[in-house]
Amino acid sequence: MSHSESLAPVLNPVATARGLPNAHYTSEQTFAEERDSVLFANWSGIGFASDLAPGEAMPIDFVGLPLVAVRSREGEIRVFQNTCRHRGMILVEEKKEVGGVIRCPYHSWCYAMTGELVATPHVGGPGHNTHEEIKRENLSLNEVRSHVWRDVIFVNVDGQAPEFKDYAADVIARWEEFEGQELHGGGTENTFQFDVACNWKLAVENFCESYHLPWIHPGLNSYSRLEDHYNIELAGAYSGQGTLVYKPMITDAGQRFPDFVDLTDKWNTGAEYIAIYPNVLLGVHRDHAFAIILEPKAKDRTIEHVAIHYTSKEVAQGADWADMRRKNAEMWYEVFEEDLFVVEGMQRGRNAPGFDGGKFSPAMDGPTHCFHHWVASQFLTSKVAAE
Repeated sequence: MSHSESLAPVLNPVATARGLPNAHYTSEQTFAEERDSVLFANWSGIGFASDLAPGEAMPIDFVGLPLVAVRSREGEIRVFQNTCRHRGMILVEEKKEVGGVIRCPYHSWCYAMTGELVATPHVGGPGHNTHEEIKRENLSLNEVRSHVWRDVIFVNVDGQAPEFKDYAADVIARWEEFEGQELHGGGTENTFQFDVACNWKLAVENFCESYHLPWIHPGLNSYSRLEDHYNIELAGAYSGQGTLVYKPMITDAGQRFPDFVDLTDKWNTGAEYIAIYPNVLLGVHRDHAFAIILEPKAKDRTIEHVAIHYTSKEVAQGADWADMRRKNAEMWYEVFEEDLFVVEGMQRGRNAPGFDGGKFSPAMDGPTHCFHHWVASQFLTSKVAAE
């Protein structure tokens, strides 16, 4: 069966659609094809800006592509292929302070934080650091398009996606009240991760719907019930869910995290959780936010990188807020951990040859179908272009 035939039911309206075929979760070939047509062709998240101090370089393996993110002394973040232009050596093996120069450990060719080749020791023979055939201006590091939004470092590997501000225009507008407000996180207190035995798409699908709340998150559902949630869908861009009954954490002494400023009444008791396609999951509340980057490691393995953000450095890192930060992180860790057996169970279930992608609830599964439709469309568009 051709791709167009197998994916045709996914493109139907939600009431008659089927989910993505099993191959999109179990096939090595399809995983590799999705890497190019879905992850590399769009703006994907690869790391958190708050993990990079000025003068640092951070290597990232993005579905087999070696990348390095750097932050200059002036604070600018850029992303390059983590490969020396001389003999293809990996430049940076672990996150470290590099100052203003990235030095290859093999022959000591050196690159500026802006990617330019600035030193080629002995390239013309012992004691001769230049050669007429080695034109440094043509040997800069290969840069990958990047953009930082809500502390997430996004990259567009193939260079063909629209500018990020256009790509994410609708969700930026939806959350315009939070635009320009600083997010503070970083450090082990505000970050954690899960190594999950599932395809990365299953984590997106589970995150963007609230249908599972009563059974998977009974504690959360006790105060933020299924009926208090609503679907969020924008075809071709994002999907998720929102709640009408968010309540900020308040200690016995009456302490609570400071709110973001100048928010409308919507956010007094409202919160939203949106998947920005393909692999970034975001949550916003009046007093804190979080971001989850899904790192696809294999067709059936994903690393979920979670970062929690607050309104100021003092709240995110200060001793006076340490106990509240810990309790908030523990709460979110528990919620996200409750989802793990579900996404891993769905991954195992996709090995059943009779499973046809599943049937969607038109009332409850719209956000998940929205994501499936987008993946299928990206996949088919890439196939047509290749032909």
